[in-house]
Amino acid sequence: MKQPALGQHILALRQEKGFTQEDLVAQCNISVRTIQRIEAGEVVPRSYTVKTILAALGEDFESFTESTVESGLKKAFFLKIDDTQQANFLTKHLKIAWIAGIVYFVLGFAEVPADMYRMFEKGALYPDYIYIPLKLIVLTSILFFYRGFILSGNILNNYLLKIVVFIMLILSVVFYGMDIISLYFEPFNQAEIMIGQSISIGIVGVLMGIAMLRFQKALGNLAVITGIFEIVTYACFLTVIFAMGGGLLLLPTTILEIIILYKVAQLVKEKMNS
Repeated sequence: MKQPALGQHILALRQEKGFTQEDLVAQCNISVRTIQRIEAGEVVPRSYTVKTILAALGEDFESFTESTVESGLKKAFFLKIDDTQQANFLTKHLKIAWIAGIVYFVLGFAEVPADMYRMFEKGALYPDYIYIPLKLIVLTSILFFYRGFILSGNILNNYLLKIVVFIMLILSVVFYGMDIISLYFEPFNQAEIMIGQSISIGIVGVLMGIAMLRFQKALGNLAVITGIFEIVTYACFLTVIFAMGGGLLLLPTTILEIIILYKVAQLVKEKMNS
């Protein structure tokens, strides 16, 4: 947040708490002159100073600095969960995620042959009225499946995973959209789309594998095995040449990811019952 909005917000928070400027100084050990200049919008304080003032006023720094876009995305993905909401909300949505993962896994056996046929035979394995709904259902299952990893990253404080999965979701929407559009517009070449998809998803997938390794403390060897499989699988996609091998490795990788989401749901349930 920039000045003068920052100063106005801090002023409003202080008044809401019933603090004078001197009271706030006593709480955060920052000079009264600095407080006055911040509230007046005369200076842009360092993040450490803002964090100290907010802590004294009982506000979370991360929530305070969150952009409108980030806030909207969190709301859309049901990440803003306050203390009054029960853990069964998380278990319910994690269950939806791993079930969506199973749907994505099963539909892959119909989707991949269709994509390979389009790429190598320059034709359609299914008519458009089957191919397009198939693609849309797969995309929907991907969105719900990967949303589970955003929730998991939120629960287990894995910020890297949340960022990577957001990127993965955006790429999925873009490439699936291009894939459907390519049915009707020549400029969108199916082979070029698949190569671009292979490289970009490969980069993000490797980062996802690295992020998954950070779950070792909470999920043990399962997180390590899943992370290694993700790194190897998506590294194959990144090379393009070995993308076919990556496609085969994607089968056990997806199964492991589904199990990860199931385990996180169980952890939440155990914590709720303890």
